[in-house]
Amino acid sequence: MMKIIYALAVILVMAAQMPLALAQERLRLAWAGFSPTNSPIWVIEDRKLLQKQGVTPEIIAINASPTVLQALLANEIDAASISVTTLTSSRLAGADTVMIVGVVPTFVDHIVSLSSIATVEQLRGKIGGVNRLGSTSDLGLRLALRKLGVDPDKDVKIIPTGGVAERFAALSRGVTQFTIMPEPFLTQAEKLGLRNLYDVTDLKIPFWWNGILSREAIVKAKRPLLLKFTRAMIEAIHIIKTEKEYAKALFKKNLGVADPEGLERAYKDYSNVFPEVPYPTSDGVKTMLDDLAPRNPKAAAADAKTYVDMSLVAELEKSGFIKQLYKK
Repeated sequence: MMKIIYALAVILVMAAQMPLALAQERLRLAWAGFSPTNSPIWVIEDRKLLQKQGVTPEIIAINASPTVLQALLANEIDAASISVTTLTSSRLAGADTVMIVGVVPTFVDHIVSLSSIATVEQLRGKIGGVNRLGSTSDLGLRLALRKLGVDPDKDVKIIPTGGVAERFAALSRGVTQFTIMPEPFLTQAEKLGLRNLYDVTDLKIPFWWNGILSREAIVKAKRPLLLKFTRAMIEAIHIIKTEKEYAKALFKKNLGVADPEGLERAYKDYSNVFPEVPYPTSDGVKTMLDDLAPRNPKAAAADAKTYVDMSLVAELEKSGFIKQLYKK
């Protein structure tokens, strides 16, 4: 008799737990680019911020933004952490992609040159290296040069040389004389005898170097889930801004960079630029559309405001959640 009672008790406990298991939400997220721009995602994973809200995350790192975009358009993921270049190219092609969280609102980059080049003016006639033509590094360098009075199409030549390691190699072999790169790699560049010629962040060019993309159809169908994710992103940014040593340790772990000076400078650059209230404002999209407009009539006619959905961040700000985090 006791065995029967015990068996029934086990069944009742399992039955009681089944609704919880069935109710557990899942969020599929992909990110591209091993850089501190994605550090809020690392915090979400490490601190289990989504699990605390009853969400089981499936977070994967993918090498290239186009692959992340393909996964988003194929409904294999719910959100993606990538740049505005992917947002604009996909939406101009007819996709319903939309930015729901703004993470890095400008270029956190530095123009790095050979030590013999002491001013931006001396870049005229020189060759610059970027990851790929049309990439974020390419656009960042071109926009910065224009702001600094150097025509990127006439005064210099810009060629694709690959990732940071390849850009270092191109400089050392004399294939290029300048490039663009973020911390913590700038410190490494200086130790190799290269010059930190200009901090592009100082130009404050509106541009979503990194943001969270989803699709309008997904936002409509899974709004409560994406609201929880947005909440986790905001909390993760707060953690980075307020827990310096933890954030630096996370940078070190994910980037494989152990240099204390590089980590310190990377922390300063990114913690300063992450917004407390991460509205995906349209000005960071307009910069990209304006650059495309001379070559793409669709970009010239596009309304940047339709590329962003600020309602999720607005809902959390209205609730007092962000104010409570920063205790303002």
